[in-house]
Amino acid sequence: MRTAAALLAGRAAGWVSRATGRGAGTQVSGRVMLAIDPQLLTEVARGRRVAIVSATNGKTTTTRLLAEALRACGTPIVTNHTGANMPAGVAAALGRDPEPDVAILEVDERWVPKVVDPLDAEVLILGNLTRDQLDRFGEVRSIATRWRVVSDTHPKIAVVANASDPHVVWSVGAHANVTWVALGAPWRSDAATCPECAGLLTWSTDAFHCDHCGFTQPASAYRLDGDTLVTPKGDVELALQLPGDWNRMNAALALTTAIAYFDADVTRALGGMRAVEVVSGRFSTCRLSDGRDARVLLAKNPAGWTEVLRWLEPRAGAVVLAVNAHIADGRDPSWLWDVPYELLRDKAVAASGERALDVAVRLDYGGVDHIVEPDPLRAAARLVGEVHIIASYTQFTHLTRESW
Repeated sequence: MRTAAALLAGRAAGWVSRATGRGAGTQVSGRVMLAIDPQLLTEVARGRRVAIVSATNGKTTTTRLLAEALRACGTPIVTNHTGANMPAGVAAALGRDPEPDVAILEVDERWVPKVVDPLDAEVLILGNLTRDQLDRFGEVRSIATRWRVVSDTHPKIAVVANASDPHVVWSVGAHANVTWVALGAPWRSDAATCPECAGLLTWSTDAFHCDHCGFTQPASAYRLDGDTLVTPKGDVELALQLPGDWNRMNAALALTTAIAYFDADVTRALGGMRAVEVVSGRFSTCRLSDGRDARVLLAKNPAGWTEVLRWLEPRAGAVVLAVNAHIADGRDPSWLWDVPYELLRDKAVAASGERALDVAVRLDYGGVDHIVEPDPLRAAARLVGEVHIIASYTQFTHLTRESW
């Protein structure tokens, strides 16, 4: 009866939030549910096959791609599609849709140890660990240590993990039931030292090794090679509509999980993944005052910004850099100095967002000509031709809410 009351009250709270225009209602719905029934996660997950997706970057997209792959194979899915990835968001998603037997859930990397047991998760999909909001989360090692405890204390849980990230490999430890996926490591600035002994890692083109203690990249049955996922049963061309190397990495993790753990049909799973064009506002467009559309990209930390800038570098068009420093962005914007904005030297650029002047100072030191306009849409309208807006989290949510 308590669970039923919690679900009813949570749904009502979510409806009120949406009806009054205060938000999507997901978080408030889940919070009300958990306040009434603290054991709700266990109840709403009971009898389901639960997969948890976690990473610093890419977990929302990986979750969406895996969910669409399984749906295309005829498997009913429940998922937290809005990206609400803390316990309240997970509770709201599961409480909203009690029928599907399979749950694909994005979970914030800090919260994985707290929800893995209540959800009785069967599989963990672990993408990457990089610096993100150091003023809130601490160094990468602190998250890796939490994941390591989960791995050590849950020997039967299945794991699909990024073999190219030293912190992820260390966090999995000697876990027996793991499927490794070699994704490559374009961002190595957070993995200079060995997580086992703190010695300097040696990197080859596509692998790492510690000469001091022998910690090394594990052999991988699955490997991403450009746009191809190499699998034990043959090569698979991804051919996504989503742009960028980072999304191919997300797709490789999702497809590997679908094949190796859910025994999905590759052709049908790929069809579901290839149909995805936008993920929770990522890669959506905003209409400018002059009728043009500006593409919106989310970047939250140095690794994410670097991937987006590398993708944009060879492409024509102007770029707006929209940065805030709210709690959800991280209050400390010093990470701007770890992003290679020098890649934009040949482009028309605008410094924007509430921290436009911080961005402008970084661009000055990087030799990047730019204008300063705090409003991202006005900034985009002042630039000529095709425009991409790269936005930090709170700027991104504001822009995509307007575009929808």
